[in-house]
Amino acid sequence: MTAEPQPTRPATDAEVLQPGTSETDAGGLTPDGPAPLIPPRQTAPQQTAPQQTATPLPEHRIKRTRISGLWVSVGFFAVVLLLLLIFILQNGTKVDISYMGAHGHLPLGVALLLSAVCGVLLVVLAGAARISQLRTVARRHRRADAKRVTAAQAAAGPAGSTR
Repeated sequence: MTAEPQPTRPATDAEVLQPGTSETDAGGLTPDGPAPLIPPRQTAPQQTAPQQTATPLPEHRIKRTRISGLWVSVGFFAVVLLLLLIFILQNGTKVDISYMGAHGHLPLGVALLLSAVCGVLLVVLAGAARISQLRTVARRHRRADAKRVTAAQAAAGPAGSTR
C-alpha cells in the first residue's frame, strides 16, 4: 500500500487564515504532509445554555506586613501584661526584701516580677555585647574587602581600559 499525495485546491474565503488560527487550521502544510481542510467556523451565535465550568477562583493571598506583625505582637503583650497583673494581685502578701544593705517591704508578686525583669536585663546585656562583637568583626571584613577591590581596580585600571 502506498500513500498517494492528496490534491490541493485553492483556499476559499472562509478558509483563509483568520486572526487567532494557525496555518494548519487553514489547510497549510504540516511536517507530515498536507493538513486536512477544516470546515469554516460558524459565526452565527448558538442558542445553547451557558456552560457552568467548575474552575476554581484564584486564591488570593494577602502578604504579611510589618504593621500586621506589630498588631499580633501588641495583642500578645497585652495578654502577657494581663497575666502579670493577675499574678501580682494574687500574690499581694508583704515580704521583707534585703539587697546590699537596703531593706524594704514589697508585695510578693512585685518582688518576683522585679527579679524576673532584672534577669531579663542581664540576658539583654550579654546579647548586646555579642551583637557589638559581631558588628566589629563585620566592619573589619568590609574594610578588608574594600581594600582588595580598590587594589584590584588600581592594578587593572591602566592596562584594562579600552577606549
